[in-house]
Amino acid sequence: MSPVDQVLPQPPLSEDDAPLSGIVVCDFTRVFSGPYCTKMLADLGATVIKLERPGEGDEVRLAGHQLDPARGDQSAYFARMNAGKRSVAVDFSNPLARELVLDIVRRADVVVENFSPGVMAKYGFDEPSLRPVRPDLVYCSISGFGQTGPLRSMQAYAHLVNAFSGMMELDRGGIFPPKAANLQAADVLAGLNAFGAICAALLRRFRKGRGAFLDVSMLESLLVADDINFSALLNGGVAARAPRAGMAIVPIGDRHVAMQIGGAPAMWPRLVELIGRADLRDDARFTTSQARRENWGALQDILAEWLKGFATPDEAVAKLAAARMPGVPVLMPEEVIRHPHLAARGVFPKVPHPVSGEAQVTAQPFQWDGRAVTPAGPVPYRIGQHTHEVLGQWLGYSTERITALADQKVVALG
Repeated sequence: MSPVDQVLPQPPLSEDDAPLSGIVVCDFTRVFSGPYCTKMLADLGATVIKLERPGEGDEVRLAGHQLDPARGDQSAYFARMNAGKRSVAVDFSNPLARELVLDIVRRADVVVENFSPGVMAKYGFDEPSLRPVRPDLVYCSISGFGQTGPLRSMQAYAHLVNAFSGMMELDRGGIFPPKAANLQAADVLAGLNAFGAICAALLRRFRKGRGAFLDVSMLESLLVADDINFSALLNGGVAARAPRAGMAIVPIGDRHVAMQIGGAPAMWPRLVELIGRADLRDDARFTTSQARRENWGALQDILAEWLKGFATPDEAVAKLAAARMPGVPVLMPEEVIRHPHLAARGVFPKVPHPVSGEAQVTAQPFQWDGRAVTPAGPVPYRIGQHTHEVLGQWLGYSTERITALADQKVVALG
């Protein structure tokens, strides 16, 4: 099954089903963390107005595989992060833009931005400036190091935050040199934390009529994702600077199997029975969880020898599963997008695209009432594609006023 065969049968959530239907989001975000947050809001029914700079737009329009090579601003990256949003092209540096942005904010319930601290204040669109315009506004700022503290203005990307957080050091396992991770964890986690905080703030707003200012840090989002190291360090322990104990990756032929022995106490008795090594049950090196951690190298060699007895990773995984031991084959990305489990879950839905016909993106990582949560609409093809619609139908601007704003280069009409 090819990726394009994985068509999600269900449409987006209906207005009655969508929990955020009626919520309006003014979206100043770009790249990953902010657009990921506002994409989740859009997929759950919110109207998201994405403000892009005329002629440039969100910089990830230019990044990676292009859905319309003739234009060069239609990356699959951009499509995945922004399907279902409305694009309005506004030049914030034009003094005449302020009134237009304030008109959008007056209609908005939420503002989300992920510029470096100070940028929004420069344009007069920071939280203190917008609060008088919409007193009950939920205003969310996402940044690398937070809106306060001595590092607030430091340039931040997920790779740099990963380095600063200590995660890059921990991933070395005391063996390998530091390397850039493929997973943009700081972006994803910050976007998720912003989404959750916004939903909580909206709940309070409905109950008590109060807005909120939310300050989400990529660095802090990454720190709280660590499971054992910081909890140990903060309480007099040490960080684990060795290959992760309890987790094995073993080659079988030209592929690999990943398995884990940590977790429930009952795993150890099951494991020694599975591999036919009852003698290990009372081996002092392995009798406790801590002992197994301390002697992980020796135990890993034993497990590797057992796993190498299988002809294929699938045979090994089937044996592990039958004994209720966790293990999976190590998949290539090309295998992941074709996997029948993900197809059954509707993880890779399609959205319309005016040139390629359709673009395949990712659904949200949760289901709603037993169905996948998919994009609310197509990808904004042109920068400012919805400028005329939003200003005219939504804000009530006359055609003459919209034309004048375009002539003054306040907006672009896409």
